[in-house]
Amino acid sequence: MNGQLNWFKGGLLLGAAFLLAVAFVKPIGVSTQFVIADGIVWNLFSDDIVREDPASKTGYASPNSYLNKSGGKYAKNVANPVNYSFIFIIAMVAGALLSSRLGGPRAGVPDRSAPEVWRQRFGDRPGLRYATVFFAGILVLFGARLAGGCTSGHMMSGMMQTSLSGYLFAAGAFAAAIPAAVLVYTRK
Repeated sequence: MNGQLNWFKGGLLLGAAFLLAVAFVKPIGVSTQFVIADGIVWNLFSDDIVREDPASKTGYASPNSYLNKSGGKYAKNVANPVNYSFIFIIAMVAGALLSSRLGGPRAGVPDRSAPEVWRQRFGDRPGLRYATVFFAGILVLFGARLAGGCTSGHMMSGMMQTSLSGYLFAAGAFAAAIPAAVLVYTRK
């Protein structure tokens, strides 16, 4: 019974985290920070990708139209990345690393490296699962940026704020995810 309630406890904690973020700081959204990280790396190799511009709304500008959006908002974040959103991303990575070290895959516990439904369909090859998840993550991140946000921003934070677009995005995400899962995990 304890293992069956983990999803419920996790959901409550996730909901509380989103509620606290919306109430005290700002809605959580993470995909933009990957763009900022790309801009930081790009800025290391190119001195002209971000420049100070007193005429701009934020005081920064970029020849890259995406970084220059909203009066140079992203260009400013590339120049000064230490902010709530970027620290949140670093904390997510650190939390995932800590979680993997404290409760990650263990010998003799196969569901920790690949769930039973995965092993039934694709065998017991964690490398295949990790590669699949990595490329699926890239696809989701590409789609998120194409849509102007990610699942945490559109769905989680959007629904927390009772945004109609958040509910529409959630409906669309599940309308695509459920048939995809049925196709991928068809039973023999």
